[in-house]
Amino acid sequence: MVNLKKYNDVLKLFVIFLTLFLISSCSQKVLQLNTIKGEQLAVTEDAVTPNTKALVAGIEEYITPYRNRINNDLDSVLAVCPITLDKKAVNMQSTLGNLMADVVLQYGSTVFEKRENKYIDICLLNNGGIRAILPKGNVTARNGFEIMPFENSLVVIALRGAQIQELINYFISERSAHPLSGLTFTIKKDKSADNILIQGKPLILDRLYYVGTNDYLANGGDNMNFFKKGEQTYDLDYKLRNILIDYFKAVDTVTAKQDSRIIVE
Repeated sequence: MVNLKKYNDVLKLFVIFLTLFLISSCSQKVLQLNTIKGEQLAVTEDAVTPNTKALVAGIEEYITPYRNRINNDLDSVLAVCPITLDKKAVNMQSTLGNLMADVVLQYGSTVFEKRENKYIDICLLNNGGIRAILPKGNVTARNGFEIMPFENSLVVIALRGAQIQELINYFISERSAHPLSGLTFTIKKDKSADNILIQGKPLILDRLYYVGTNDYLANGGDNMNFFKKGEQTYDLDYKLRNILIDYFKAVDTVTAKQDSRIIVE
């Protein structure tokens, strides 16, 4: 007589073995990179086939009207600049930096007032964000893209007077011509600040002030960590480049100056 119990045990072991074998055989193999080979291929006139030339010509014909339209918009004269403006530092300010800060404060405050019924007290940008000069002569939208090539937007941050004091201390320690507007002070020989005025009025440490800057600095960029202490942040969704171009469109002559907003003893 056949021992069914023993047969069943063998059958169970066989099924388990077969299952494990199928699972292991279906698992993905681990591939390992052994060597990398590179070869330089020269692109010559002979290597370009007629089909490729026809394709390139077709693409060029398609995009030419768009390119011409964009160039026409970028190169249309918007205003005139009587002198060349740059970011060269004189008494920790520059002609182009002052222009940028003044324009951003003015145009940004108009938007801020419409949205929040509030006004921007101070504008602080970074000198490194200015990437070109504004040359003497005709001013175009292309100049705006050259000066401000990044996609930074205007952000307004509510800071207490104590953080404004930190802002001033940062400004003095950096000794860089960061664009600044709405705030004036004197840098004494001992590197402390005196005669601090915001919109012509003395700084009050526990008062709330609204400071306009770009979204990069608002997040602590360039070590401007005092912005992280803001009590409220407003994103105006208004690119700094567009603010500058809107200013060009609104005036006949671009004006900028180096004044006494910062006095160095």
